[in-house]
Amino acid sequence: MSALKSDFLRILQERGFIHQCSDLDGLDAVMKSDRITAYIGFDCTAPSLHVGSLVQIMMLHWLQKTGHRPIVLMGGGTTRIGDPTGRDEGRKVLSAADIEANKAGIAQVFSKFLSFGDEAAIMVDNAEWLSDINYLDFLRDVGRHFSINRMMSFDSVRLRLEREQELSFLEFNYMLLQAYDYVELNRRYDVTLQMGGSDQWGNIVNGLDLGRRMGTKQLFALTTPLLTTASGAKMGKTAAGAVWLNAEALSPYDYWQFWRNTEDADVGKFLRLFTLLPMDEIARLESLPGAEINEAKKVLATEATALMHGREAAEAATETARKTFVEGSVAQDLPSVGVARGTLESGLGVLTAFGPDITKLVPSTSEARRQIKGGGLRVNDVQVTDEKAMLGLGDLTSDGVIKLSFGRKKHVLLRAE
Repeated sequence: MSALKSDFLRILQERGFIHQCSDLDGLDAVMKSDRITAYIGFDCTAPSLHVGSLVQIMMLHWLQKTGHRPIVLMGGGTTRIGDPTGRDEGRKVLSAADIEANKAGIAQVFSKFLSFGDEAAIMVDNAEWLSDINYLDFLRDVGRHFSINRMMSFDSVRLRLEREQELSFLEFNYMLLQAYDYVELNRRYDVTLQMGGSDQWGNIVNGLDLGRRMGTKQLFALTTPLLTTASGAKMGKTAAGAVWLNAEALSPYDYWQFWRNTEDADVGKFLRLFTLLPMDEIARLESLPGAEINEAKKVLATEATALMHGREAAEAATETARKTFVEGSVAQDLPSVGVARGTLESGLGVLTAFGPDITKLVPSTSEARRQIKGGGLRVNDVQVTDEKAMLGLGDLTSDGVIKLSFGRKKHVLLRAE
């Protein structure tokens, strides 16, 4: 690949963001000479995005930082359909109220990474134009440019059919709507670049091709690699569930712990993708020998948490971890969950306490049983050996809490209320 001249593409290349581009040299030339507008779409399927979306958010951040204009496209319209990409079955149909609530939750994240305003970043919702589409006009003006033969070849369609899994006509229309988004954003905001994950390549190229057929100027497509950990796990998924970005869904401390638990082989990659540290500092950190790599993991955790939750929350999480693991004390700012005093008086089953209904330290009571057999659960730093054990008021420490631990790095305090 030739040396890239635009600051944005050069940064993306050296930090490992680029997987595919429809015309990298052409995009490089345009971005070096002009300020462009680019977008990434986010469907509103949950009240928070998770870490799997963070690569795209960081791309928008770098886009703005290098002088270009980012657009966050909220999929208030396309969420009503559901993207079939990577799915074995149709997504749950959400109500308009659910979509609006999810959109409000998701929108909170972007102000941490972008500056918004008329000449800065903007956030738009594709429901603005998709909700008012006349179906007959859409079929005539847009649908005629799509080949059923070609659509059937896309993985999102082909794999479902090969597995004899149902693909609804509703979902089949998703790629038309996403492609039309690109054309509409070009008309309204002069957007010339759509970015996304590698799984969206087909959908993005559809929009590029539709724009050409409908008379837009040259459009570009850029995707990031599918991100997995060194052990092959999907980024953003853990045994306890998704790593959410909103603090209401996952505490800053647990977010810090997620990054602190990064595998050794991933430290350099994650520092490049998920922090703003300069490249020479990243090179120094990832080359630390032996156990010293743990110091690099702490830097990664603190820098990533500072971007998402603020420097104060990141430093508080760092101090909480130090107190918990170095001093062995019960840090009062560990994540906590309140339980009714009467519940503890009557006795709270240890399986229930660790499970998804209270602390969510483990995803199910069956997993709690498995962890007890393997010695993975502790109460007040004492290993749990009896799955029928009950927690009561007598288990409260002098701090008025019961410390529940899953492994060495996940802790929640139970507080009597």
